[in-house]
Amino acid sequence: MSWIDIAEHSPPLLYGTTVLLGLVAGSFLNVVILRLPRMLEAAWTRDCAELAGDDGAGTDHPEPARISLAHPPSTCTHCGHRIRAYENIPLLSYLLLGGRCSACGGTIGVRYPLVEGFTAVLTVAVILHFGLSVQTAPALLLTWALIALAVIDYDTQLLPDSMTLPLVWLGLILSLFGVFTDSHSAIIGAVAGYLSLWIVFHLFRLITGKEGMGYGDFKLLAVLGAWLGWQSLPQIVLLSAFTGASLGVILILSGRHARGSPIPFGPFLAVAGWISLIWGEQINRVYLQTVGLG
Repeated sequence: MSWIDIAEHSPPLLYGTTVLLGLVAGSFLNVVILRLPRMLEAAWTRDCAELAGDDGAGTDHPEPARISLAHPPSTCTHCGHRIRAYENIPLLSYLLLGGRCSACGGTIGVRYPLVEGFTAVLTVAVILHFGLSVQTAPALLLTWALIALAVIDYDTQLLPDSMTLPLVWLGLILSLFGVFTDSHSAIIGAVAGYLSLWIVFHLFRLITGKEGMGYGDFKLLAVLGAWLGWQSLPQIVLLSAFTGASLGVILILSGRHARGSPIPFGPFLAVAGWISLIWGEQINRVYLQTVGLG
């Protein structure tokens, strides 16, 4: 009997393993969220220096230290204390340490356990919805990627090409096997997802003279179109626009966000895309029944 068979007949084992997987994935996502923007900034700095013919030697602007997802090891942001293995257990270490560094007592950001816990919850939700099927692993990968992209965009207003573009191609490849949708729907979805926001962007700029969103948003909607098909795009756009507008009004009225200041759109696209991944068909069915077409 395989592990899958055992897990299917033992819900506690299945969901216990799923929670652990989600916590570990969330811990890794914290690294991606923190380091990927820094890696991009360092790469851009090196590229600019190369274009300027400056290698950083003998100047006030030395070459940035090399950073990757694996190097250097994690350290305390306050004192530089190297995080030991037992201090890096997802969620548990934060609770045991009381949210403070073991060396200097500095506060550990609450976001780290929140991302880990939230990732575990969404991981369980994916397993509950898809079970142990051919869709499960890709759905988990998309879920984790959307979490990372949403938080990175919230922090930096960046949606890195190094994440969005591979996801577009992966969605198209999966469509060849009909995992979530067929190739015809996926190709149209990727093109329509990108072009729809591209057109809105340029119309808004033409009318107002301002840029209402970034090109990363176009690519993220192309990702969702490639994975879920063009049929999901109206639902995703409506959900993301509604949640984005609602939150924007709440933040402005509460004084927590200045009128005219940009609000990243990527997190709302990510939330809407995940909702469509899990409940898209049910939402469409309810809508059709409501308008009398179902």
